[in-house]
Amino acid sequence: MRLNRLRLAAVLLGVASIASAQSPPDAGWPTYGNDSGGTRYSPLTQIDRANVARLRVAWTYRTGALQPETPLNRKAAFESTPILVEGTLFLSTQFNQVIALDARAGARRWAYDPAIDRTRSYSEVTSRGVSAWRDVKAGPGQPCALRIFAATLDARLIALDGDTGRPCPDFGASGQVDLTRGVDLRDLGQYQVTSAPVIAGDVVITGSSIGDNRAVDVERGIVRGFDVRTGALRWSWDPIPWASQTTPRTGGGNAWSTLSVDVDRGLVFVPTGSASPDHFGGMRRGDNKWANSVVALRVATGELVWGFQVVHHDLWDYDVSAQPTLFTWKDGTPAVAIATKMGRIFVLNRLTGAPLIPIEERAVPASDVPGEDASPTQPFSGISLIPERLGADDAWGATPEDRAWCREKIAASRSEGIFTPPSLRGTIVFPGLVGGVNWGSGAYDPQRHLLVVNTNRLAFHLRLIPREKLAEEAARANQAGGVRAELAEQRGTRYGMAQAPLLAPGGQPCNAPPWGTVAAVDLFTGTIRWDVPLGSMVPGVPTGTPNLGGPIVTAGGLVFTAAAMDGRLRAFDSETGKELWAFELPAGGQATPMTYSLDGKQYLVIAAGGHGKIGTKLGDYVLAFTLP
Repeated sequence: MRLNRLRLAAVLLGVASIASAQSPPDAGWPTYGNDSGGTRYSPLTQIDRANVARLRVAWTYRTGALQPETPLNRKAAFESTPILVEGTLFLSTQFNQVIALDARAGARRWAYDPAIDRTRSYSEVTSRGVSAWRDVKAGPGQPCALRIFAATLDARLIALDGDTGRPCPDFGASGQVDLTRGVDLRDLGQYQVTSAPVIAGDVVITGSSIGDNRAVDVERGIVRGFDVRTGALRWSWDPIPWASQTTPRTGGGNAWSTLSVDVDRGLVFVPTGSASPDHFGGMRRGDNKWANSVVALRVATGELVWGFQVVHHDLWDYDVSAQPTLFTWKDGTPAVAIATKMGRIFVLNRLTGAPLIPIEERAVPASDVPGEDASPTQPFSGISLIPERLGADDAWGATPEDRAWCREKIAASRSEGIFTPPSLRGTIVFPGLVGGVNWGSGAYDPQRHLLVVNTNRLAFHLRLIPREKLAEEAARANQAGGVRAELAEQRGTRYGMAQAPLLAPGGQPCNAPPWGTVAAVDLFTGTIRWDVPLGSMVPGVPTGTPNLGGPIVTAGGLVFTAAAMDGRLRAFDSETGKELWAFELPAGGQATPMTYSLDGKQYLVIAAGGHGKIGTKLGDYVLAFTLP
């Protein structure tokens, strides 16, 4: 009998060992970029190249966020990436509702609605995610031991109990902090937070999203650190302190994208945008540090450690919109990769800001606009992902008529390559303001030292308008419908501004496809490993499309991304870029997916709710996929 029991135990042990070998260890996705350094990398291998084509929908959840219907829905963008903490998925909707879901079945555990005023106009209508913090000093059952932090369209920072969704009463005023204080608020609805706050130790840190091109003196783009327990302000950092000396005072320089944290070294890495307004800098002379930069700050104090500016005196809306990617360089040096709207990637020493891949200051075209003093040089990196020049001879069109129209439009404009300044006759801005690489950021594969990014390849036409002619231009734009165009006052300067994607009458871009790609760069060598079209604007033709959203990479040898305008979630081979799987989502997939494992089962999750500004199908879906 004892022998039989031993045999049974051995059999059970063998079965358990086999199951352990076949099932991945549980792995979460605890922050927006999975880790605090924003690598968007998962060690999971259950879903791999051989079986990814078998993925199926495990569950679907609908948030109901677009109800009641209001005109704001036309701007709404469901860009959220859920996080997985202690077996629960937490996410935010377009209107800042925070929802907790059972990660196995997609059932709602709780929901919190901050009651955003939908009668107000907002520059952006989106939220990319939330953050979580566990109080290790809390006793059993203590409320708010797990805190979920969310920031809102109307500029509130809110702390919620992770178990119940109720506001934490000891944080700020009844669970929230008013972020409009101290920023010189100019226009309600134009000062917001659209990205998830970051947490380092017991400090929660947030930047802001500020409506572009309204005026010179828009809100101050300060970055602030708050105590996670009380909401008390720990520190505030102003990226452009020189702005207080300009007349009128310049604003912006804000950090609207996601910040990264080096927990071990107590550093937070902040990507900043341009000083205001974007396209005329006559009131903000000089290089405008630390706008258009990545800076390293002390988490404890907000003290500046170092900064690197990717664009001097920005005139093109080349914000640093991607989250800085923290990784280890080939000799063990702590490093940071900065992906930019220009399609360039800068690789720096994380401790000092010194280049690890050479950077060269090169001469660029001068401005011909009275009152403007463009920077004579700009930094050029050894890694460049997309074309940087569009001449008349490069004009593309689906028909001879479209091609001729594009050629004439380009020939009539200034188009002298990247960093051609805005002009009165019109300038071709290529890459355009959507990128290069936008907020979707990069995903870093440490096994292959590859940074994977989605790129945009869409030219814009931009023209400065003397203020006395702005009303006439506005009337003409209204009569024509102003489709896809922006007409901005840039109050406080002598010029307004008009810009739009450079599209032929037939509706397609004037530059040759691909118009969007997913690309992999070897960060150790600076070489592009592969670069393939992402999506299609013509059925059956791999044209690529403009895209918003980012990729993730897994140890299973896969890159997952949606983002393109054709509404599909895709899987690519991380070695070759070959597309291995695609799924048509019920609404636009302008969000970054995430993956996790529970009970030995790997899930892939994405928010599918479309993007009002770029015209993809709107919705309110969260979908999870698994293997059968």
